[in-house]
Amino acid sequence: MPKTSGNTQSSSDTVETKPAYATATPGLSKRPRLIANGPRALMWYLLSLLVIGLDQWTKWIANTKLNFHEPVPVIEPILNWTLAYNYGAAFSFLADQGGWQKWFFAGLSLAMSVFLVVYLTRAPRQAKLLNVGLALILGGAIGNLIDRVRIGKVIDFIHVHYADVWHYPIFNIADIAICVGVAIVVIDMLFLEGKRNAKYQA
Repeated sequence: MPKTSGNTQSSSDTVETKPAYATATPGLSKRPRLIANGPRALMWYLLSLLVIGLDQWTKWIANTKLNFHEPVPVIEPILNWTLAYNYGAAFSFLADQGGWQKWFFAGLSLAMSVFLVVYLTRAPRQAKLLNVGLALILGGAIGNLIDRVRIGKVIDFIHVHYADVWHYPIFNIADIAICVGVAIVVIDMLFLEGKRNAKYQA
């Protein structure tokens, strides 16, 4: 009778080890997490500072080189430089009040600026377009806030019109930054936020 080696195992004793990934359930792999900007929000604050600097520089030029409400044609018949002062909000809202609106809108701008500074530190690092929009709004809000606190009114000088038929309210660089920033944030909310939340864990 043939002998068998003492270390021979039967087929029933053999255990086949499968790689861990072979038993993983599809769809349950861990998604990467959304990471808050934290200290990296500094790069977005620098964008806000760029907006503030450009806004204040162009306002200084307008206020020192232009005469009040005397249009200087730039691109006929659609663009003038026209110095104007706004004592109210956008489109001169509440501009004809007794002066209290200066502090009301200054306080509103300050509150918005503080909120945006905090929100930028907590916004997802992956949401670059959202961060750009928030930084533009922050820069524009602070740019107009400086005017309200320093001289009690906002300096405007960009005058878009069509001949003498149609005139858009005169505005400034800070207003452009705010409008573009709001548009970017809305685009992010409508088209990108859902995709981002599906790709990353909160």
